[in-house]
Amino acid sequence: MGLRANPTYRQRRFGAEVRRLRERAGLTVSEAADVMGMRQSHVSNVEAGRTSLAPARLRELAQTASGTRSTYVEALIDLGQRSGKGWWSTYRSAVRPSLLDLAELESGAGRLLGYEPMFIPGLLQTREYAAAIHHGGYAREARRERDRAIEFRMRRQQVLHGNGAPQTHLIVHEAALHVSLGQRHVMRNQLIQLIEIARLPHVTVQVLPFAGPVPFGTSFTVLEPQVEELGTVVVSHVEKSLYLGDPDALARYHATFARLSEVALPPVDAAVLPESHAVKDSLGIIQRVLYPLL
Repeated sequence: MGLRANPTYRQRRFGAEVRRLRERAGLTVSEAADVMGMRQSHVSNVEAGRTSLAPARLRELAQTASGTRSTYVEALIDLGQRSGKGWWSTYRSAVRPSLLDLAELESGAGRLLGYEPMFIPGLLQTREYAAAIHHGGYAREARRERDRAIEFRMRRQQVLHGNGAPQTHLIVHEAALHVSLGQRHVMRNQLIQLIEIARLPHVTVQVLPFAGPVPFGTSFTVLEPQVEELGTVVVSHVEKSLYLGDPDALARYHATFARLSEVALPPVDAAVLPESHAVKDSLGIIQRVLYPLL
């Protein structure tokens, strides 16, 4: 099998974890090659995400690194053995590779944490809202490309439904509730859907109010599989999103999310009647913005 010219994020992440495992064992590339009975060049290509590594060899390497949990090793083996194929595969020629990577990460997530300062998060958007954003977005797209991108976003939302849906906690800044996109009915329907999705038992939605502290200025998502060490932070950017998987980044964004959650309003609870709200909460602030749009 030839070397991969353009490895996916999953393949690059597998290679980075192999390198981290080797370094934890205190081995050079040459020494790791001896342990696994491989050529040095093969180990280098594995760590660069350009080729795979047999499970037996990965276990041999893991045995040299003290304190390595078997659950982590088995999860890492699974990461390296996946085909990478899923519903997103049919969109390979239609959307950016980074979006394909995001869909693959979402499909394997057990927990999803997200913060959005300016827009309703993509997993919660209505089709009309997504279309309005794409129409007036930073990048100019042909209509067919735009339609496929919107279709892709709608397809991603299915991860929140059905068996195995991740525990999802999303924080939205109040500013995002006021972006009308020039069409009142679009924002009205979007706010109604925001409340409806918050009814799902595994979905938590909080609003960070204007009256709170200075908000974190960049949207980000933390996607965690069953083994937290293999989690990823996706930091959004109009040019190119960052995909971070190192322990320091994971710890930093977990701490940031925890701080945002503490200062955000209590979560949306659609089961509580408006007159029963004893304190200012996320549902109340969404309804306050929604009522003039009805």
